[in-house]
Amino acid sequence: MEVELTAQGYLHLPAELARRYFPNDLLVALPRGDELWLLPTRGAAAGGLLLKQRNARGDRSVLIWELLPPGTPPGPRPAHWDEHDRALRVALAPHGL
Repeated sequence: MEVELTAQGYLHLPAELARRYFPNDLLVALPRGDELWLLPTRGAAAGGLLLKQRNARGDRSVLIWELLPPGTPPGPRPAHWDEHDRALRVALAPHGL
């Protein structure tokens, strides 16, 4: 699975991925070494970052630039769901680095 990091500091998630792992459109983002972990929250009372709908397909977007290491380049990123930690783990380095 793949997500997209934009030059403006947004992380774009495909609609299917967002529906499956973040059904409430809320998440907590935690930098962990060379990854960014996205954890779903249980509702608005739990706080977190709001996933906003980007287009008619239902793709989602969240602003995360404050959590990125300086110099993180934009582009596609590999991501995988970690069932044990219940987190979407996003690589901060582009493919092939």
